[in-house]
Parts: sequence; C-alpha cells; structure tokens
Amino acid sequence: MAMMLGALYRALVEGHVSEEAAQSAAEEVAAYESRLRSIEQDLTILKWMVGTAITLQLLTLGGLVGILWRLVPARL
Repeated sequence: MAMMLGALYRALVEGHVSEEAAQSAAEEVAAYESRLRSIEQDLTILKWMVGTAITLQLLTLGGLVGILWRLVPARL
C-alpha cells in the first residue's frame, strides 16, 4: 500500500466518502506532499549555491578593485 495521510483519510470517511475514494485521495495528497518536500530540499540547496556564487563573485570583484587601486596611482 502506498503512503497515505491518516487524518485526511479519517476525515473523508467520516464525511461519508467511500473507503476506496478516501484511500485514493489520501494517497494522492501524500504523494504531492512528498514531491513538495523534495522540491523544498532542492530549493534549499539552490539557495546555498547562489549565495556561494554571489560571495565568490564579490570576493573576485574586491580583488580586482584592489589590484586596480594599486595600479592606477602608479601610472599618474
């Protein structure tokens, strides 16, 4: 049997929905919940990746500005 949300299943059964329909609906919602959890985990990883990329870009830019700062006054 697939994963199922018990509270939803009980609520549907108490709402006079057939056992089969309640089980099917609870399994389908559980599948969506699982997919959303997976997407949230992927987004967390992507946020860290973007943050790291921005940090590295800022450090590189700072290094370039430092190099230019030392070179420009030498030419004047």
